[in-house]
Amino acid sequence: MTTSTNAGPRAPLPFLGLACAVGVSTIYYNQPLLLEMSRTYGSTAGHTGFVAVATQVGYAVGMLAFVPLGDVLERRALMMRMYAAVAVSLLLVAVSPGLNWLIAGSVLLGLFASVTHVALPIAPDLVSHEQRGRAIGTVMTGLLLGILLARTFAGWVSGIHGWRWVFVVAAVMNAAFVPLMWKVMPKLPPKQKLRYSDAMKSLWTLFRTQPLLRESSIIGALVFASFSCFWTTLAFLLHSHYGLGAGVAGTFGVVGAAGAMVAPLAGRLADKHGSRWVISVGMVLLAASYFLLWGEEPMHISTTLHLVGLVIGVVVLDMGAQMTQVANQTRIFGLVPGARSRLNTVYMTVYFTGAAIGSALATVAWVHWKWNGVCGLALSLIALAGLRHATGNRDDAADHHRAAAKDALMEA
Repeated sequence: MTTSTNAGPRAPLPFLGLACAVGVSTIYYNQPLLLEMSRTYGSTAGHTGFVAVATQVGYAVGMLAFVPLGDVLERRALMMRMYAAVAVSLLLVAVSPGLNWLIAGSVLLGLFASVTHVALPIAPDLVSHEQRGRAIGTVMTGLLLGILLARTFAGWVSGIHGWRWVFVVAAVMNAAFVPLMWKVMPKLPPKQKLRYSDAMKSLWTLFRTQPLLRESSIIGALVFASFSCFWTTLAFLLHSHYGLGAGVAGTFGVVGAAGAMVAPLAGRLADKHGSRWVISVGMVLLAASYFLLWGEEPMHISTTLHLVGLVIGVVVLDMGAQMTQVANQTRIFGLVPGARSRLNTVYMTVYFTGAAIGSALATVAWVHWKWNGVCGLALSLIALAGLRHATGNRDDAADHHRAAAKDALMEA
C-alpha cells in the first residue's frame, strides 16, 4: 500500500540538465576510443566493440536496479552516492590491465551512471502539466549534449594524453560534482512512502497496465539501437577509409550537438501538436539521415565532399533521435505522476537494452559488411520502429488507462 505525500522542494531545470549531462557522458567516452583500445590490448575491432556494449548493458541493469529508488529514497543523497561510485568506476576503467578487465569495469561504470535517470524524472514536477514537454526538453538538452560532447571530450583528451587519461579526468569531474550537488540541490523526498520491494513489483504492474508505456519503450529501443549503430562504428569508418583518428571521431560529437539543440523545440511541439506527431517527424528524419550517410567509398566525389555528407547526416540523425526521445518521455511522464521514476525505469531499461543490441549488431555488421551493412541494419531497425508506431495507440490513450494503473499500483 502506498500513501501520497506532498511534493518536495524544487530544483532548477538547468542544473538538472547539467546533472544529466555529467552522468550520461561517462558511458559514451569509450565509443571514439575503441580503435585506440584495440591497439593497447592487441585485440580486433570486433572484440573491442563489446566495450561499448558492456557499458550499455550495465546502464540498463543500473536503471532497473537503482532508478526505482528515486520513488523510495531522498533523491539528493542518492544521487551524491551514485556520482561518487561513478568516479570510482571511471578510475577502475582507466587502470584496466587487460580487455576483459576493461569490459568488466565498463559494466560497473554503466551500472552507476544510471544516476542520470534518477535526476531526469524530477523535471516534470517543476512545471504545470501543460508545460511538461518544455521542461523535459530543457533537461534533455543537457542530457543529449552530454551524450554527444562526451565523444568530443574523449577524442580530444586522448589525442593529447592517451585514452586512459580520458577516464582519469572524468573521474575527477564526477567526484567534484558530489559537493556541488550538495550545495545546489535541495532535499528531494519521495512523493510516496514506498518500500523498495514494492517499487520493484510495481514495475511489472506499470508495464502490464500501460499500453502506451509498452509502445513507447519498444519504439525508443529500436530508435536508439539505430542511433547506436552509427556511433559505435564511426571510429572504424573514419580510420579505415580516411586514416583519421579518435580526435576527429570525437569532433563529430560537436556536429551532433547541433542536432541535439532541437530537444527544447521538440518539447514545445509535443505540448502543441501531441507526442505522436513529433515521433512521426522524428522517424522521417532518422530514415533520411541514413540515406545521407549511406556509401562507404567516395567513388565519384571528393573525400571532403563525402565528409560534408557525413556531417549533414549526423545532424539530421541526432535531430530525429532527440525528437523521438523527447516525445516518448513527454507522454510516459503523463501517465502516473506519482510513479515517474518507475515509469522511467521501465522505459529506459528497454531503451538501453535496445542500444546494447544495436551496438552488438552494428559491430557484427561492420566485421562482415562494413559501413553499408551498418546503414542497412540501422534502416531496418527504424522500419520496425515505424511499423510499431503506425499500429500503436493514440496519445489520449493515456487518460483511459491512468485510473486503472493507479488502482493496480495500490494493490501491488
